[in-house]
Amino acid sequence: MQNVSKRTVLWIVPIVIIFLFWYMNRPNDGDEYIAYIKGATLEDAPVNLESALNGQCDKEEWVYFKTNNRQHVVEFKGACPVNGQKNANINLQFIVEKDLSDYKVGAMLLEGEQQTPEQRDAFLKELVSESKIATP
Repeated sequence: MQNVSKRTVLWIVPIVIIFLFWYMNRPNDGDEYIAYIKGATLEDAPVNLESALNGQCDKEEWVYFKTNNRQHVVEFKGACPVNGQKNANINLQFIVEKDLSDYKVGAMLLEGEQQTPEQRDAFLKELVSESKIATP
């Protein structure tokens, strides 16, 4: 009976070591993509996207996901002032190059409805102008 428990321990130890190795080296769920977008700026904005969006919006959340086409997408979710609404729920997506060399602004949802590129760009332009006013 004592030999069985030693064998069990001898199997458990390598499994624990493998689990610890995996845990220390597990995928980071896109943290580098989120950090890249947070640090990026729009046009000639004096502040980065994180400061601009977090300064204007409440309940902000940054999410990373990969599409079926293997595109890396960072999505900002928050309650922002848009079109006279004080806290409109928006989802704003940024498509990031795999090597983190560039990004483009993707879709924008306002209260769950997709906005046109013109509406999205108007929101971003207003966001940039508000950021310029907020910085001394």
